[in-house]
Amino acid sequence: MTSTTDQFASLADPSVTTLLRFATAGSVDDGKSTLVGRLLHDSKSVLTDQMEAVEAVSAQRGQEAPDLALLTDGLRAEREQGITIDVAYRYFATARRRFILADTPGHVQYTRNMVTGASTADLAVVLVDARNGVIEQTRRHAAVAALLRVPHVVLAVNKMDLVGYEETVFAAIAEEFTAYASDLGVPEITAIPISALAGDNVVEPSANMDWYGGPTVLEHLETVPVSHDLTACPARFPVQYVIRPQSAEHPDYRGYAGQIASGVLRVGEAVTVLPSGRTSTVVGIDALGESVDIAWAPQSVTLRLADDIDISRGDLIAPTASAPATTQDVEATVCHVADQPLAVGARVLIKHTTRTVKAIVKEIPSRLTLDDLSQHPNPGQLVANDIGRVVVRTAEPLALDAYADSRRTGSFLLIDPADGTTLAAGMAGESFASTAETTVQADEEGWDF
Repeated sequence: MTSTTDQFASLADPSVTTLLRFATAGSVDDGKSTLVGRLLHDSKSVLTDQMEAVEAVSAQRGQEAPDLALLTDGLRAEREQGITIDVAYRYFATARRRFILADTPGHVQYTRNMVTGASTADLAVVLVDARNGVIEQTRRHAAVAALLRVPHVVLAVNKMDLVGYEETVFAAIAEEFTAYASDLGVPEITAIPISALAGDNVVEPSANMDWYGGPTVLEHLETVPVSHDLTACPARFPVQYVIRPQSAEHPDYRGYAGQIASGVLRVGEAVTVLPSGRTSTVVGIDALGESVDIAWAPQSVTLRLADDIDISRGDLIAPTASAPATTQDVEATVCHVADQPLAVGARVLIKHTTRTVKAIVKEIPSRLTLDDLSQHPNPGQLVANDIGRVVVRTAEPLALDAYADSRRTGSFLLIDPADGTTLAAGMAGESFASTAETTVQADEEGWDF
């Protein structure tokens, strides 16, 4: 049996197959469906019956070659029928890596769907039509990737066959996009000239662009460093459930079950329970029915502490040396995803990890205009697909990290308390004590805090 120490060491072993989550984004008719279809087909990730169906439909349309865009046409059919649009997740693997692809819609009105797909992505593929170059929607996609701190962005300049595979066309687009994305703070940008229809530089290198010496799209996806090492962040353990069997076999057992959101926890480590601030020491870690000395994200474990402390679902256990501060005043950037507006004074629920508390929107200082990245001050409300700054006052303290430090414990949801609808996805900035004179009416329901 592999020891816990050996399992922990294997996290850094390059021979262990890794998982890459990536999202695709592109304007309508830029060839995103064809690119996804080409990736799946040429990496041999398409089932035989699926391919036969595509070939049959393509033949009925009079097409000589299979239309690989049909491999992703299920979502397109939903759009045409007016069905609610969501992100389509596709799973495939090569000998070098496993992939989860979030295929996001390209329309302007579905910016919120790209936010959903990119929120957990390690890489974003932004598609551009070589004939059109960088357009407003391209800049919008780059801005969302930067806002969500996606560490790697690939600029796929598609339809190079329609511009004669000209290096100068590719170079001009790559230079413009790289300058724009770099100004936004995107840390790594890789530009690749492709033709998804012909298969140039998607999986196989192109014979038509011998001037390009970089990787193909799939080669880059297989080799890009996966930088979501959750063990490198300070340990955070949101409590999901308190286990007290009170049986004859375990009369005094009290354990706190949950999934480690980030970092590493060890037996003997001093920890703080938030928001109460009580301290204790880890005396035991149970994983898969066995006691271990060490556990790391994203393992699901049960912690046992030395002291009998009042701990319940929603509390956060963290090492005392790196415990986050708690606050009731949250300043954050949010993407509004609901059809109903979010206005100043709105009563909401804020869900952070396993904790859900009442809150009131005190301020909406600005709304971001993605076309030119300008700030519209004091808009009063946010509507669907808007991205803006908000200040939220919570009824109980929250232990948030800055989103820049942790995408998992620095994010939250705003929820409609009436029907449970998700209103906005938030990314916490630095907490502060707001001095704005925002009037919120007290009522008998206890929303005055």
